[in-house]
Amino acid sequence: MSSPTNQDHVWQNRAEMALASATSLGRIVTYAEMADAADIPAPQRIHKLTLWLEATMRQDHAAGQPLRAALVISRNRNGLPAPGFFLLCQELGIYQGGETGADAARFHQTMLAALMPR
Repeated sequence: MSSPTNQDHVWQNRAEMALASATSLGRIVTYAEMADAADIPAPQRIHKLTLWLEATMRQDHAAGQPLRAALVISRNRNGLPAPGFFLLCQELGIYQGGETGADAARFHQTMLAALMPR
């Protein structure tokens, strides 16, 4: 991703707040809902969000924290995140499986359980 502009910092701060809210409430949101909550400017709103979520995944993993990005799902994937979520989890060495199917669903549920408020 190119260097962030001031406008990027503004929506990224809003996205961080929206993700923190979803985490504290244990609420799953779609990519579109998150893009709306963060008021990500067009064009390529979902792509911008996806790149940002991937950065949060790397940060969360490096800090030994649950991946907050698991709370963001695709409207068209039966409650699962986009394939890139699973591919990055493979790259991080925390998941070995496909981007769809039972393995993906089980892994996603494990990620969600780690994020839910106790």
